[in-house]
Amino acid sequence: MSGKMMVPSAVLAMSAMLAAAIPGGPARTDSAGVVGANTFPQRDGKALYAAICAGCHMPDAEGAVGAGTYIALADNKNLEGASYPVYVVLYGQKAMPGFGGFLDDAQVAAVVQYVRGNFGNNYRDPLSADDVKAMRQPGYEYFALD
Repeated sequence: MSGKMMVPSAVLAMSAMLAAAIPGGPARTDSAGVVGANTFPQRDGKALYAAICAGCHMPDAEGAVGAGTYIALADNKNLEGASYPVYVVLYGQKAMPGFGGFLDDAQVAAVVQYVRGNFGNNYRDPLSADDVKAMRQPGYEYFALD
């Protein structure tokens, strides 16, 4: 992992996401592309990574150290099996929040496939929205901003 610092835009994006939860008024879009309090409009993995993940894991996926330690996703052997990154995206791990309440199954599959196939990772086995759906825990209450 490199010694890069977390960019202020990640902090601003999280602040804007929280501010979007304030009731009253039309849905607003922040600089990260959040529309409304609980959804991301991006559909493809690259755009989802840029909107959600790059603020902490960095645009080059090399990770960062700042307000916390953000692991490198580049050349990451933990991404070999798709179930691990799907679980982390859905439910979070340690300081990383889960995004299962903000992303649908197709979006989770898209961003996981993007990370697993880029940044020096060459894991190309298919991952579908149905695969993600099967990993969701029935009755689980995902974090939401409303």
